[in-house]
Amino acid sequence: MKKANDTSLNERLSPFQKFYLIIVVGFILGPFIPLIIQSFAFRWAWPDLLPSTWWLEQREKSMFPLAWDYVLSPYSNLWEATVNTVVIGLVVTFICLAISLPAAKVLARDQFRGKNAFEFFLSLPLIVPEAAIGIALLMIFIHLGLAGTYVGIVIAHLIPTIPYMVRMLTSVYQGLGRDFEEQAMILGASPLQVLRLVTLPMLLPGVVAGALFTFLVSTNIFLLTFFLGQGKVITLPTLLFSKISSGTLDASAAGLALIVTVPGIILLIISERFIKEEAFGKGFGN
Repeated sequence: MKKANDTSLNERLSPFQKFYLIIVVGFILGPFIPLIIQSFAFRWAWPDLLPSTWWLEQREKSMFPLAWDYVLSPYSNLWEATVNTVVIGLVVTFICLAISLPAAKVLARDQFRGKNAFEFFLSLPLIVPEAAIGIALLMIFIHLGLAGTYVGIVIAHLIPTIPYMVRMLTSVYQGLGRDFEEQAMILGASPLQVLRLVTLPMLLPGVVAGALFTFLVSTNIFLLTFFLGQGKVITLPTLLFSKISSGTLDASAAGLALIVTVPGIILLIISERFIKEEAFGKGFGN
């Protein structure tokens, strides 16, 4: 069935539309091609289209690890940065969910004085420059002893992620309605049973989508981590910045840049596989 649909879609596209799609795909995938080539190069200078010397040709002659040998070696701190990035992202995601679920329910279903003002202030972290937030937090965290700690980084990551999560879950709650919950209560279900057996299963696709997006945002936050980590907390974005801060992109920096994109690619595959558009109306069980 899927192959027939793909064939039908291919037949409906005009030559211009096919050309347009190829251009779009080229713009998306194009930047990765030089990165991949650079990650395997030892010497690549303008105007050469390909490296004049490859990493594999030079690795046996060098006393130090080069390119991918360096990236995958203990000297690069890749393992520490990866573990920090994943752990911080998971902690931020769970805390963000715990805060955002009740807040989204109130915003979606209740009316109260100052609701519009609250929604506006909730969006401020998305409007205010990240550098301003980072400097203000650094001044506060230094006095509290949270600068350069994992707790401080987690708190800082919650500031830009909570607005995204609340907005996403508010939309899910608004589309859910109260009919199913009210019917369950009429049939004798307790509030806890309604939450566990009715509300959460129907919210699950939206919750998973929000969690994936929150995790992705957290793993890509650089400036707040750079300010508040003070070099003591290394994540993949800060590790990459330390490699490219000199203004050059060598093979090891290109390899790190490719690795930094891995979480986003994995989450894209997961969301494409498990979170379909119809899941928001039917839930995962159908």
